[in-house]
Amino acid sequence: MKTIINRILILIIVLTSCNTFAQNEHFVQNGVIEFEKKSNMYALITKKIKGETDSYYQAAFESYKKNNPQFKTTKSILSFSKNKSLYKWDETNQSASNNWIADDAMANLKNVIATDLDTQTSITQKNVYDDLYLVKDSLRKIDWKITDETREIAGYECRRANAIIIDSVYVVAYYTIQIPFSGGPESFTGLPGTILGLAMPHENMTWFATKVTEIPVSDKDLAPPIKGKPTDNKGLNKILLDALKDWGKWAKKTLQAYSL
Repeated sequence: MKTIINRILILIIVLTSCNTFAQNEHFVQNGVIEFEKKSNMYALITKKIKGETDSYYQAAFESYKKNNPQFKTTKSILSFSKNKSLYKWDETNQSASNNWIADDAMANLKNVIATDLDTQTSITQKNVYDDLYLVKDSLRKIDWKITDETREIAGYECRRANAIIIDSVYVVAYYTIQIPFSGGPESFTGLPGTILGLAMPHENMTWFATKVTEIPVSDKDLAPPIKGKPTDNKGLNKILLDALKDWGKWAKKTLQAYSL
């Protein structure tokens, strides 16, 4: 009888502790997240010139390596409040290279994305070479597989999830439930918390949060972009397919980049 009573007391203490922890845990409802994107340019260029027999390509690659670091770094900002967000690039302090051999559509992405989780829609401003498009459509449905793996990012405990998008692009995401907004960098949504870490291992790219600042975010701060030729995902895909039909082996990767 005494043993049973002791077990009951222990159970009460555990449940009380869990309840107290849940009450004291702080959830960030609005703020700004700073991301750092790293593109492994050496790996991307190696893939780009694979199969090219002209020594000109290898010479250009060697020249690039002498004057540029392996990783190209760009910064972006995600502002969010409740179920809306605006993702855009920080144009200051960005690393850049005008070397033709390092021209990569996915590494050069500068999308501006307004996301509304209530309506499950987004408005994305895409700069596709010399043209600017305003893509309005529903959010991409991602079949995430949540794992038991965790890691800390920007001071938050995050859980890993995996997915395949655009038919063949493998994605690894790390999200935190301490920020309940179900979004993240670029157009990635659909997890039970905010994505603070994102990797495309086969595309040689990562996005990781470096800082989370909890501050009020106004409707003005979340105003969607308005400039660009209006279209939707299907329309943009047709435009790209027509434009890339003579691009050979580079067409698929370029199409994937502008489909993110």
